[in-house]
Amino acid sequence: MALRFFSRLPTGSSPHQKPDLGRIAMALPLASVAIGIGPALLFLGATLIGLPPYFAAALGVAAMVIASGGMAEDALADSMDGLFGGYTRERRLDIMKDSRHGTYGVAAMSLFLLLRVTALGAVATTSPLAAAAIWLAATIVGRSGALWLAVALPAARSDGASAAVGRLPRLSFIIGAVFAAVLLFLLGGPASGILSLVVALLLSVGVIAGWASICQRLVGGQTGDLIGALGALIEIAVLTALIAFV
Repeated sequence: MALRFFSRLPTGSSPHQKPDLGRIAMALPLASVAIGIGPALLFLGATLIGLPPYFAAALGVAAMVIASGGMAEDALADSMDGLFGGYTRERRLDIMKDSRHGTYGVAAMSLFLLLRVTALGAVATTSPLAAAAIWLAATIVGRSGALWLAVALPAARSDGASAAVGRLPRLSFIIGAVFAAVLLFLLGGPASGILSLVVALLLSVGVIAGWASICQRLVGGQTGDLIGALGALIEIAVLTALIAFV
């Protein structure tokens, strides 16, 4: 269920069930490993066969976009267009629902891709394995941490994916978040050290709190796009903390 909700990976031909966010949250860290392991290994393998680190990073990020269906990129673009391109709650939500992207969205999506590629490429110049592990850890924490919006805020509109799955039980979020934190320590710890992991968690909490405040103030709740955008922002926050200590 988590793979079907957050990726385009093949999951068999069985009928799709209605998403249960409580179940998804607890399994999401493991699903994030399944989503991210292919792109991370592609990136690592490309560096090991001698391709330039930044080119290898671009290949890995492209593979991640394919595996995830570009969900984080699209959500970030829609959210930035809506939140900062509209002047009323209703107009912001209408813009977010529009499939077209404006200046804010294109800029945000481009910067997100650029930051990931440059972060991975920079670390890979000295340790490709560390870069791959750090990136995988950042994606795991990003997806799980972003679900806090579904705990803290009501759905901003009555339709859409977020409204359909409902509020996330706090306990389910905590279980998934603890699992994600454990994976962060296992993957990121050997490459960057304990201090960097603490900084990464603190930055993530700060980004989550700040984004939740913005969403509450500007649209009065959360949407699937806002949750996806938060996942992208957390990923960059974790990457920033971890690469600073490599």
